[in-house]
Amino acid sequence: MIREYLRERQSWIYLFIILQFLVLFVAYLDASINFQSVLYVTFLSFVIFILFIIIRYQKESAYYRVLKNWNPSDDLGYLKEADKPFEKISEKVVREQVEHYKRELNDNIKQLEQEKDDLLSWIHEVKTPLTAMQLMIERLEDDQLKSQLQYEWLRIHLLLDQQLHQRRMASMKNDLYIEKVALKPLIYREIKDLRTWCMQKGIGFDVNLEITEVLTDAKWFSFIIRQLLTNAVKYSENSDVVISSIDDDGVVQLIIKDSGRGIPVKDLSRIFDKGFTSTRNHQDYKATGMGLYLTKKVANALKINIDVESKVGKGTTFTLTFAKKNTFLEITSM
Repeated sequence: MIREYLRERQSWIYLFIILQFLVLFVAYLDASINFQSVLYVTFLSFVIFILFIIIRYQKESAYYRVLKNWNPSDDLGYLKEADKPFEKISEKVVREQVEHYKRELNDNIKQLEQEKDDLLSWIHEVKTPLTAMQLMIERLEDDQLKSQLQYEWLRIHLLLDQQLHQRRMASMKNDLYIEKVALKPLIYREIKDLRTWCMQKGIGFDVNLEITEVLTDAKWFSFIIRQLLTNAVKYSENSDVVISSIDDDGVVQLIIKDSGRGIPVKDLSRIFDKGFTSTRNHQDYKATGMGLYLTKKVANALKINIDVESKVGKGTTFTLTFAKKNTFLEITSM
């Protein structure tokens, strides 16, 4: 910080140097003045001035050294060291600005929380007419119309479900309940919700579970399965989705394999990015790019690792690797 201090005081330093040279110049021109004595006094003045600069640097830079090393996440305790008029001015301005931004931040947080609560309330309200619509659709006699309406109803249902979980994700850690979850009923329940869509696209399921139970949170894990199965059905036609579970050296893996259009190699590293859809079918305006992004976030919270293998035209395989029992101590202690 010595350079900054010298630059700050450079006008004073230049003034001092100019005055000393001016005194020497006058002594040189005036024969009645002893030049040697003036030169000696000038030398002593320079020494004293340098000592003065060093002492003032230590005192005047103390406040700014603390300010420079201040971490924005800390409070404003560092400002208590301000004891000079200009430092007190900066202290006052900084405190007022920080307080202003704190008030703005609190107001924005309250507004966001209110909007979140309003949206969650709206989603729950919408579920009531959706349930009524489902009952009406079931009574339709025109099978083609019934199938089309059920497909559109399912799309709305899945989008609302995605929004609901996205809004709850901020407080997800407070909502986790790790327990032994039976895979078979959970997977079959998610398949059942997609049955209309699957029938429309000629898609079946082959479920072969070597491991029938896993340690996880049932509600949030259901969301992961729902998103992966939805993707498998969405990008497949007239084929089976194979779901299996294995024990790989004490680690449980759940494998979901489809025979759909596949994912280009250049897209594989980006499929979990927020908002990313595809470079292959970039005109697919129905895709939101949020499904796999949210899936990855939930999986990370549940300590589930997701690996993806895919070939264009050959299908995609998602492998979910569950954490060992000891790892869940991290979750439950959060």
